[in-house]
Amino acid sequence: MYYILDASAFIGGFEPKNSFNFTVSEITEEIRDIKSKIVFNEALKEGNLFIKEPDLKSIKNLELAISTSGDILRLSFPDKKLLSLAIDFKSSGKNVKVLTDDYSMQNVLKILNIPYESVLTEGINGVYNWKKTCEGCKREFPDNYEFDDCEVCGSEVFKRRIITKK
Repeated sequence: MYYILDASAFIGGFEPKNSFNFTVSEITEEIRDIKSKIVFNEALKEGNLFIKEPDLKSIKNLELAISTSGDILRLSFPDKKLLSLAIDFKSSGKNVKVLTDDYSMQNVLKILNIPYESVLTEGINGVYNWKKTCEGCKREFPDNYEFDDCEVCGSEVFKRRIITKK
């Protein structure tokens, strides 16, 4: 089993014990507490963790998948790189699991049928989509709508969760 590790894996106390653990370079910026940094750096030094960048093809496949689910609104750049790395591993036939407490990442992993495991939280129960919706008139906007208020009624626009399957 190959593990793709989000920052929450280290923050939650996961300690890599073998050489099948991978992450992306941006995760180093998300790990801020001393204990997690020590575990992270020690795993790198001992060869139990490797920093690997995803293939461009996997990044494009991910963008396509998240454009339909609305998760593009909620994922950071490091999240997208981790998910793309998981796609790399899966498409090369490796048995992969992503360790993350990020619900948006778990949602995408569920859509992509890539196993994941929470470290500190219970995790998600279903697959969700997200829609930008006006709080007042309930008008829905495309993902790339860039304003915080509705062009029709002036009310706040928020991201509404839509359950698509359990």
